[in-house]
Amino acid sequence: MSTTNLIDLIKGQFGPSTISQTATQLGESESGISKAISALLPAIIGGLVNSNARSELFTTVKEASNSGILSNLLNDNSGNESIITRILHLIFGSGDRLEAITSAVSEYSGIRKDSTNSLMNIVAASTVGTVGRYVTENNLDSSSFDSLLNDQKNNLSHLLPAGFSFASLGLGNWFGNVDAQALNVIPEPAQTPVNKINPSTPVIEKDVTASGPAKIDVTRSGQTHEIVSERDSGGSIWKWLLPLLLLLLLGWFFWKQCNKKAEAVPVSTTDSTSTEVNSADYNGDTVIVKRETMVVILPSGKTLQAYKGGIEDQIVTFLKSDDYKNATEDQLKDKWFNFDNLNFEFGKAVLTPDSKVQLENLKLILAEFPDAKIKIGAYTDKKGDANTNLKLSNERANTVKSSLNSSQVLEAEGYGSKFAKIPAEASDKERESDRKTAIRFVK
Repeated sequence: MSTTNLIDLIKGQFGPSTISQTATQLGESESGISKAISALLPAIIGGLVNSNARSELFTTVKEASNSGILSNLLNDNSGNESIITRILHLIFGSGDRLEAITSAVSEYSGIRKDSTNSLMNIVAASTVGTVGRYVTENNLDSSSFDSLLNDQKNNLSHLLPAGFSFASLGLGNWFGNVDAQALNVIPEPAQTPVNKINPSTPVIEKDVTASGPAKIDVTRSGQTHEIVSERDSGGSIWKWLLPLLLLLLLGWFFWKQCNKKAEAVPVSTTDSTSTEVNSADYNGDTVIVKRETMVVILPSGKTLQAYKGGIEDQIVTFLKSDDYKNATEDQLKDKWFNFDNLNFEFGKAVLTPDSKVQLENLKLILAEFPDAKIKIGAYTDKKGDANTNLKLSNERANTVKSSLNSSQVLEAEGYGSKFAKIPAEASDKERESDRKTAIRFVK
């Protein structure tokens, strides 16, 4: 079986949107939540990999794959409390280890202990749900599951956050040499000085003049080498010539800098509040996009976290407006709202974990506007076979419809590359605007 990095799959559950929404729910800062997750992930995954209760773990993760635990990470997951409690018990036992980890992570991240406990349950649910889904999709048996966990041990050391250690909690051996603790060390006062263990005769180097004969020194290993004096007739001239040359070189360098024309420095602009940073390296230049979050208020007074100007903000504003109330079906046909945080696995109709946050927001919005009806459209770029693209887009549109699971979704249709504008030969970044999923309202 090829090596699969489960760590990357689990980390994929905690994108910027998830961290932002979790911070809002728990009343903590996003930086604190992010730091806490970075410490809890290695604890949970390390415990999973190093657990001796592999058989019980296998049963639990298979149960989790059918429980819908991933779809309720940030909502009511009370129906899966027994699974979460069981997985934590199998990983950390029934002692005080879990309490010690929670306290250490709380202190490291600067968030409250009760918030850390809630976050521990979220990370545990994400871990068991992701692993369970992988086990089910790949039809693993108990033996294959055991091999899968063993394959993860080499990945653990790269997961540890800077400035946080598990050695003091007795978990250093989970992470190899990176976080290993010393065992059975003799206390310093009782240690025997090195010179008492391996006494030796001190080596005294004598000065050698240029006119005297070459001196031969014998090392402790029995090898001989000749000691060459630095006091030769040519050495004295370099003592003043070398500094002079360096001084002249330094003066020439400053003269060149003073006469060098100033180069224009590019200035980048970003939004004021950042919750997501996407960086990509193109021809050596780094492009950074920052997005501002906002709280969208629904008619009932409920709130949800979204990007400013994102699809949630747009459609709530539209549904409240007279433009929607007075619009005809023909007018609505050309008014599409693009998802801005909904993605699929490459070449598949499988949603990425981060996408579920925006779908849950859309469910809440539709529930607030029960008379609203929508149609889902999915699009691809021009690259590849047109029929294959049409089939894939249709599958993706229906995947979104199934995920929303609402009678207010009347139709889902894939358009393939029919409306794509960017040539197939263009770069992937340029073709990105043609790959999208959107909704429009229907009357």
